Formats: sequence, C-alpha cells, structure tokens
Amino acid sequence: MTSPPQTTPLALHAAAHAYGDAPAVADGAVRLSWSQLLDSVRETARALMARGIQRGDRIGIWAPNTHHWVSAVLATHYVGATIVPLNTRYVADEAADTLSRVHAKALFIAGEFLGRDRLAELRAHAPELGIETVVVIPVEGEAPVENAIAWSDLGKVAETVSLDEVVARAESVSPDDLSDILFTSGTTGRSKGALIAHRQLLTSARAWADCATLNSDDRYLVVPPFFHSFGYKAGIITCLATGATIVPQAVFDVPETMRLISTERITVLTGPPTIHQTILDHPERDGADLSSLRVAVTGAATVPVVLIERLRSELTFDVVLTAYGQTESGGFGTMCRPEDSSETIANTCGRTIDGFEMKLADNGELLLRSDQVMRGYLDDPQATAATIDPDGWLHTGDVAVIDERGYMKVTDRLKDMYISGGFNVYPAEVEQAMARIEGVAETAVIGVPDERMGEVGKVYVVRRAGSELTAEDVIAKAKTMLANFKVPRFVEFRDALPYNAAGKVLKRNLRDEEKA
Repeated sequence: MTSPPQTTPLALHAAAHAYGDAPAVADGAVRLSWSQLLDSVRETARALMARGIQRGDRIGIWAPNTHHWVSAVLATHYVGATIVPLNTRYVADEAADTLSRVHAKALFIAGEFLGRDRLAELRAHAPELGIETVVVIPVEGEAPVENAIAWSDLGKVAETVSLDEVVARAESVSPDDLSDILFTSGTTGRSKGALIAHRQLLTSARAWADCATLNSDDRYLVVPPFFHSFGYKAGIITCLATGATIVPQAVFDVPETMRLISTERITVLTGPPTIHQTILDHPERDGADLSSLRVAVTGAATVPVVLIERLRSELTFDVVLTAYGQTESGGFGTMCRPEDSSETIANTCGRTIDGFEMKLADNGELLLRSDQVMRGYLDDPQATAATIDPDGWLHTGDVAVIDERGYMKVTDRLKDMYISGGFNVYPAEVEQAMARIEGVAETAVIGVPDERMGEVGKVYVVRRAGSELTAEDVIAKAKTMLANFKVPRFVEFRDALPYNAAGKVLKRNLRDEEKA
C-alpha cells in the first residue's frame, strides 16, 4: 500500500484525482469542485511566482473564513512558501508585529469587513512594513485599492508563469518544508511562532479525521476561524485529506448557522462549547431542519455532561467528541472516541490520537511527545528549550490526570493562561498592554467564569498617585492595543496587589477571592 502524500500540494493533486467533480468548497454562490479548487490554487500560485515568491518565503493572511482563504493557503503551500495566519480580531499593532517578525514577503488581506479596513489601519500604523505583494480579498464588495492586487486580478498577474512552471515548483516542495507558523500568545508578554512542517500537518490531520470518522460524503461547516488550528488544521486540512466539503462561515451567527446546516445539509459541526450551547438554546431551533448533523467535536473549555447528552438526544448527532491540542503540538494531541459515554466525553479530553504519547511529570504537568510536535519557536531557541525537553517531551503547562484507560483530564494550569471563547489569553501579554496606559502603576489579570465565553478577563489596577483613571478609560484604551477577546471585561481598582516574598503577584489569592 502506498503511503499518503506528505505535502499539501501532492495531497491536493490526490484529492483532485480521487474526487474530481465532487464538491470541495461551498461558499454562498461560489461552488468549487476538487478539480476547480486545484485550478484556483494553481492560478493564485502562478500569481505569487510572478511576484517573485520563492520557496521558504513567509506569506501572511488576515481575513475571515471564505473560499479565498482556502485557495490562498493552499497556493502558498503550492509555491513552497509558509503561511502565517493572523487573528482577524488583531489590531494593527499586533498584526504589524507578527508580519515584521516573519519578514513577510506577501499578504492576503480582507477588504472592508465588519466596519474595519484592515489594510488602511496597517498602512497607517506601520508604513515601514513595505510588503511588496498585497492581495485584497473582497468580503463586503470589491473596490480598487492603491498599491494592492485585487483578488479578481490574480489571473492577469499569473499570465507570465506557465502551468508547467508552477507544477514543477509544487512537486519540489519537501515534506520537511515549513507549512505554517501559528502564533500563540506569549506567557512572557510577547507571542511566539510555532514552526510546523508539511508532513506534520498532514499526519496529524489524518489521525484527527480518522477519530472523527470524517469521510468524502461529509459536509463540514467550519465556524472556528481559519487563522486558528481548529479551523485551519482540523477544518481545511482534514477535508483535504478526506474529500469532505468545506463550507466556511465568516461570522458566527446562530440563525445563519442553522440556515446553512439546513440548506447545505451539513453533517459536521465543530467549535468551542459556546457554539453548540447557543444553537441548542436558540428560540428558533425547533423550526430549523438540523437533521443532517452527524459529527460534533468540541473542546478548548469546560464541557458540561448535559451538553453532550443534549447534542446526542436533541440534535441526534451520531458522533460527539471532545479533543485537546496546543499550537505547539500542531493543534492536536488527544481525542475521545465515538463509542465513549457522555460522562467520558464531558469529563476527559480523550486518549492520544495516532502518533502521540503522553505522560505526567512529577509535578502533574501533562507532557506530550510526537513527531508532530512543532520544530520549535521562531527565532527563540531559549523558549524552545524551555518548552521541549531533551527527550522530546512537550511541556504543555497544563496539570492533568490520566486514568487507567489512558484517558486524560486537564485539572489546572501551571501558567496563568485562561480560555475566552475558545481562544487562549495569556495575562502577561494583557498586563504589558495595561502598563502602557497613562495613570496605571500596577496591574494583575486573571480569568473569571462567564456563561457564554467560558472565561473572560478581569484586571486589578493600582492607580498612580493623583490619577483619576476610570474603568471605562482602561477598557477603551485596551481596545486600541489588544484583540477584543484579550480585552478585560471587568476592572477593579485596588490600593495594592497581594505579593509573595519574592515579589510575585499572588494571583491564586485573587482567584480565590473571586470564587468567594
């Protein structure tokens, strides 16, 4: 038996050969078969080559879930370049920092979307970036942009590069070439880029798809954002590996989600518990035809047993699973199995997927080991060495227990990280932003429970002498520096913060006070 392709260009060739005219992407009026997706990817890749993109170059993408994202990421891989996804909630400061650190040679960026013109923001904030190739993805109508290429003009740009040239480039891509650099918020205040290669990306996605029982008959509504492992790797790449249809949703809106499930006959729905909970509780659910749903996968937050039971009984999912992974583990790690009980699915993160090992350190920290674990952090050997030990074990920062069946449950965090709406938030990063607010002397940030988001941020602020800073001032300023999910929802002013003898803020005390 021949081994499956180890690069996404070859995986795309295989998908186009195996599935041909079967649907690959369904995005509103745009319908692409696997053969048509290959054509779209090749045209975009030829345009990138015409613009001088070389193997190993880094290309940013700052856009919501649309068919353009699928073509752009696969075209980036097709020319041997590395994709660098940017969180759509980023402000210009955060985006510019990421793009400059990877020395991005090109950028796919959304046009106006949800009232924001990200390219105008970026150019105003960081004119020195000087990215030579900017491709504007139309989201709310297409308008010409100065010194940028419209998505609809890529065909013209591509004319100077032949099909043979681009196919030769695609076939030259190595399984060990970097496929992506995903940035995780930094525990020390600055984000870190995790380096993943093609073979790692595809091997993990296939193992995940196998556990989730994904197949070429499935129609997968991808609500988790493509810039996140959940949307990109457990979404686009698992569909590439199995022939399932990608149905992207740019903005999570419950009535629209239910309409898509009905009209597109969606079988697979993934995302944090809040997505499933809001659908279950929506007043219009009884009038929606959700009978096509087959597979639900959730995680990234506490999952109530009753949620699993309701997904099985009220929405009649055949397969309901929880999973665990980190950016540093390629986005994957452990997963429940279809035959597991509701209690097991709600109360554990499952057991290792194919290719992973796990164990507990003496202090209870969860360690993962796999060929799929990142190669390291971008330009940060010190942080890499602190995260992956000499024996290859990834130190996750999560405290866990493993039962006699090999099923894992996260019980605590060694780090201060909390999860808001499925996104990791590292308080140190937020605190560094808070420190730049005039009138702030000291801050401490913790996660507090929230019914909808799982957790949200609360910041304790000590004002400078004479300052009349208000909670509204703090939140308004934070919104200019941080993506919305990182902005604290609550502000409490204190005369002093609790410190230990070593001068470290006792956040456990603050959390205990909050619980009390």
